[in-house]
Amino acid sequence: MTLLILGLILWIAAHFFKRVLPDLRASMGDKGKGLVTLILVASIALMIIGFRVADFVPVWEPPSWTRHINNLLMLIAVALMGLGSSKGRFRGLMRHPMLIGVKLWAVAHLLVNGDLASIVLFGGMLAWAVVQVIMINRSEPDWTRPEPGPLAGDIKLGVITLVLFGVIAGVHYWLGYPVFGG
Repeated sequence: MTLLILGLILWIAAHFFKRVLPDLRASMGDKGKGLVTLILVASIALMIIGFRVADFVPVWEPPSWTRHINNLLMLIAVALMGLGSSKGRFRGLMRHPMLIGVKLWAVAHLLVNGDLASIVLFGGMLAWAVVQVIMINRSEPDWTRPEPGPLAGDIKLGVITLVLFGVIAGVHYWLGYPVFGG
């Protein structure tokens, strides 16, 4: 569990760095971006390894039907995470599509995982995303909604979402976490 918590701390610290110490971050230039990227990659590795090696400590037993809600929320979460980079009509629907996608991802996983490591990982990521939105909105209160792009951008996002969702499901199966049952 220590590696998992360390990974979460690094993830949160790297993301909050720009908001908490903007002058220091700006003074670091591209080297700062490289350092933050390195810390984020390390944090992801630590979270994955820490989650995989954590002891299974059951906290609650999720009902089997929550798997269906999880899959639907995950499909939406994948689409939202791509929406921030989309060039389609939907790109201006919301201010923080990627962070909303992270929130949905976390909630979806909390629905189907009742063990302590899952609660720490997905609950920690949910808390981070909520606080991150608050910090961004406070530091940058004005937001200009992007102009809608062509419908082709939304179609492309839809196709990429379905393919990526399939890849994610496949990776979960490969790691021993069947998302559709099994």
